[in-house]
Amino acid sequence: MTPALVLVLALSILIGLSLGVLGGGGSILTVPILVYVAGFDAKEAIAASLFVVGVTSAVSVISHARSGRVMWRTGLIFGAAGMLGAFAGGLLGGFIPGEILLVAFALMMVATSAAMIRGRKNKQAAGTDSDGAPRRMPLGKILVEGLIVGLVTGLVGAGGGFLVVPALALLGGLPMSIAVGTSLVVISMKSFAGLAGYLTTVQLDWSLVLAVTAAAIVGSLIGAKLTGRIPETALRKGFGWFVLVMGAFVLIQQAPADLQLILAGGVAALALAAAAVCWLFIPSCPLRKTNRHRGDASRHLPA
Repeated sequence: MTPALVLVLALSILIGLSLGVLGGGGSILTVPILVYVAGFDAKEAIAASLFVVGVTSAVSVISHARSGRVMWRTGLIFGAAGMLGAFAGGLLGGFIPGEILLVAFALMMVATSAAMIRGRKNKQAAGTDSDGAPRRMPLGKILVEGLIVGLVTGLVGAGGGFLVVPALALLGGLPMSIAVGTSLVVISMKSFAGLAGYLTTVQLDWSLVLAVTAAAIVGSLIGAKLTGRIPETALRKGFGWFVLVMGAFVLIQQAPADLQLILAGGVAALALAAAAVCWLFIPSCPLRKTNRHRGDASRHLPA
């Protein structure tokens, strides 16, 4: 076993961990790992990610279902609609240059991260009815959102967790923990449909793909046990920041070599500027809250 393969398998555990904890992020990790570490070309990595994420999600659903974090009606209907869109997207993606697919993949990641970090404006829409039960999404809304998300994620080869989770949590109003579990049902269904579309034009190294899948399953079983222990707001915002960082990374990697360092510096400068604006001008800035909490704690320490 070569050092490169060992590194790929170690990183693959993070793929499953992301799916188990966040209900998404698997393809966000799988595609860069297969492209930049395993040496796959873009279309092979995209197709392989659909298999890895599909199988890993299906396994991870079991733990979430046992804990009551899956809404089967919503997941199965959303997934069925998404499969139609994903198969069409997978067919179309086979005829689009890989570089364009990766750029589109990264841009969607950035847009989605902003929605997750911002969250819902209506705090009551936390996903429960008056009796405290998780709210059911209307059938028409499930079908429309499923078709759209399926088409987009099938096109760029993503399982779609970074779009399905926001669709269920932000648009559908499900609690984040239930959106995570339900999204895994949707992701597994759409991933296999998208894979079927890609396999009409792409060949895979199945021995490596299966090894990556096995490592990802191990990570998903660990991640599923952590989900219910993490606060919902922290889970959603953490997911959003993670997607934003990975989207910026992929965009920088797709830029011309002589511009990559400049872009990386620009992204770092923007991050520092955003932190400064948050600190100086936004009363509810998390950075200021963290600092204030530390100060309050220090005042209660014994002299």
